Amino acid sequence: MLRKISAALLAAALLTTTSFANETVDMASLEEDYLPAAVTVSENLPATSAILIETSTGRVLFEKNADQKMPPASITKIMTLLLVMEALDSGRITINDPVSCSPHASSMGGSQIWFEPNELMTVDELLRAAAIASANDASVALGEHIAGSEDTFVAMMNKRAAELGMTNTTFKNACGLDAEGHLTTARDISTMSKALLSHPAITQYTSVWMDELRGGKTQLVNTNKLVRFYEGANGLKTGTTDGAGFCLSASATRNGLTLVAVVLGAKSSDDRFSSARGLLDYGFANYASVAPPDLSAKLTPVKVLGGVLREAKIKGEAPASLVVPKGSEAKLTGRVEMAADLKAPVEEGQTVGKVTVMLGEEVICEYPVKTTHAVAKMTPLSAFYILWNEATCMGKKE
Repeated sequence: MLRKISAALLAAALLTTTSFANETVDMASLEEDYLPAAVTVSENLPATSAILIETSTGRVLFEKNADQKMPPASITKIMTLLLVMEALDSGRITINDPVSCSPHASSMGGSQIWFEPNELMTVDELLRAAAIASANDASVALGEHIAGSEDTFVAMMNKRAAELGMTNTTFKNACGLDAEGHLTTARDISTMSKALLSHPAITQYTSVWMDELRGGKTQLVNTNKLVRFYEGANGLKTGTTDGAGFCLSASATRNGLTLVAVVLGAKSSDDRFSSARGLLDYGFANYASVAPPDLSAKLTPVKVLGGVLREAKIKGEAPASLVVPKGSEAKLTGRVEMAADLKAPVEEGQTVGKVTVMLGEEVICEYPVKTTHAVAKMTPLSAFYILWNEATCMGKKE
């Protein structure tokens, strides 16, 4: 009873400072033990579209209508956050940059922190507002800070989507409010979610359950209840609009395995969380992250013809880990395909072969084999120096 009273008081306090017109704070989510039970993973998953991937290779572990174009609601903000993280990494902006709210950003409505025109907040504060409380005004303000206007930022979003291979995505705004033609797919969302998770610092925001702004006057509660109730959950973003229904891109990591479950078009908040929970449970129960087979003994130097060195050393650029069905780890094998010889000059990092990793008859991954150093072409002058050095060394030995 005390927990319910406390939850009610907290929710009442939140409503005095923060609007959640698009991202509803479920009263039950503020209680200690509430999360909808996981559903069985099948075509009957209670969502229009869904996909489950692992992030080391992007391997798809389950999908349902994954290429159906749908409005994504606030899952849009994953691309907004990705561009912010890339701008931070490149040094174009800093986490402490002050951002002044424009009248346009302030007018977004929906989920917001009531960012007033000309009010100043830092990039860090706006990241917290966008990632935790799904604030539309904060998201648009971040886009304007990077690009000068939301329209220019949206063009950047679409350009980045194309670069990532998100062929079924068109963004019309930076925050996810319903708009004509603002569409994407579960597969494309999993792609941009994977890209966002390649910036580890983002989970310092997306995994936070509660925070505050304005010296405690504005409370932030994460719209993704999985980050509080699901082991290993670290993000990423919920979304809810009339056009999109209830949506979620959920990420979690256990035992070195990171999964992303995308759910679009669920009919209720419980449906999206039970679907995402079921997908993540399925992935963790059935797959394991393992090291690729060690093939270093087979990666012997390659003969170089006409070079100042007779051979070039090589190395395979193996992935850090592979994802395979649990219990099948011992069945992994690797096949090395190499050039018989190389013709000088040879560049450092030149691809000279590949490794194919197999699980039975299935190809799990392929990765390149490259040279570790350059080998220059033999010339009369270099031949003279080589002969001179060899003669000098022989003289010293005698």
